[in-house]
Amino acid sequence: MTRKLFLFAVGLFVIPFLSVAQSAQHSLEQRADSLYDHYKETQALDLYNQILKKQPENYKALWRASFLYSRIGNRRQDKDQQKIYFNRAIDLAKQALNVDSTDTQSNFVMAVAMGRKALISGAKARVAASRDIKRYAERAIKFDSTNAGAWHVLGRWHLKVANLSWIERMAANTLFGGIPDASNKKAEEYIKKAIRLNNKYILYYHDLARVYKEMGHDQEAISACRSALNLPNLTPDDPQLKKECNEMINDLN
Repeated sequence: MTRKLFLFAVGLFVIPFLSVAQSAQHSLEQRADSLYDHYKETQALDLYNQILKKQPENYKALWRASFLYSRIGNRRQDKDQQKIYFNRAIDLAKQALNVDSTDTQSNFVMAVAMGRKALISGAKARVAASRDIKRYAERAIKFDSTNAGAWHVLGRWHLKVANLSWIERMAANTLFGGIPDASNKKAEEYIKKAIRLNNKYILYYHDLARVYKEMGHDQEAISACRSALNLPNLTPDDPQLKKECNEMINDLN
């Protein structure tokens, strides 16, 4: 058999095989995306992990898996388990940034992952992470000013930093020469911006209510909570968020 005939014969077997493999991979991605879009988060994460085993640099699978690790990890009751999930979320966000550091999503999911881990860390670690969280959220907005999630993260950042405990403030002053400027007013502005861009997320109204409560604007907090309660549940977190909104209304009335 001549070399040309040999290569032709090999091609007859290899090309159909590659076509089937590519079709299976595409189907896997479609199923993962559908589950993600319908907030079937655990199932979606399982499929994105399968995709990443075959395609470690698949950008969408990287940033979506990072985001899902942050969200699912936040529901874990055990702090050690939460840390495992958040560290994995940060690792995947780093990989996504290595693939594309100028896209909104890679920066957004890094801000989310770092923010989640900061909430379960000590005062020193929380303050140390605060500057990076803000930087990644602002980069996400720079690359796409319509990224509602990034505006929400930036609003939450202002809420957290504006209301740091005296221990955290002391740590910031001692170790980092102070903390970045933050205010509840900015938190209100940015979370309202997130709501204007996407008014379907109960979390946004829940956090806006928390901002108003910190500001002493009780009626506005109650109104934001009622807006949250009027929305249909989308994510697995929504029933708990609605419960907290009801408790906030009872506390403020």
